[in-house]
Amino acid sequence: MEKDNSNEPSSKAAIGKAVAAAFITAVIIKLFILDLMVVDGHSMDPVIKPGTMVIVCRIFYGAKLPGIGDYFIQWRVPREGEIVVFYTPLGEIAVKRLGEALEDGFMAYGDNNTESYDSRDYGPVPYENIIGRVLGIR
Repeated sequence: MEKDNSNEPSSKAAIGKAVAAAFITAVIIKLFILDLMVVDGHSMDPVIKPGTMVIVCRIFYGAKLPGIGDYFIQWRVPREGEIVVFYTPLGEIAVKRLGEALEDGFMAYGDNNTESYDSRDYGPVPYENIIGRVLGIR
């Protein structure tokens, strides 16, 4: 007859380590690689409707440390027409289509001109405000 070892301290410690490793991995992925966000507002209608979940690739344009803003390695420049998530000059998170590129920033526009609060209202957005590029819409 086999002995049940599930209550032994080593089994509990192994489970605890596995849970901690999974949690740390999830936090690293969310902070540095991929994020899920829910869109609020009508500015991107009809492409992205309110309540839609978007997958955001935080490392699409380069690598940066959270909270610092500047890329410490940048491998791609944002291009006109791409849908990006960024901080507006007022510090709000926005999802917009990248418009014309400027020397030190970009213009961001919603697809729904009549409902969009965008660069027509707050002006250009610095590149370092980009959180990431929208890769998927669910």
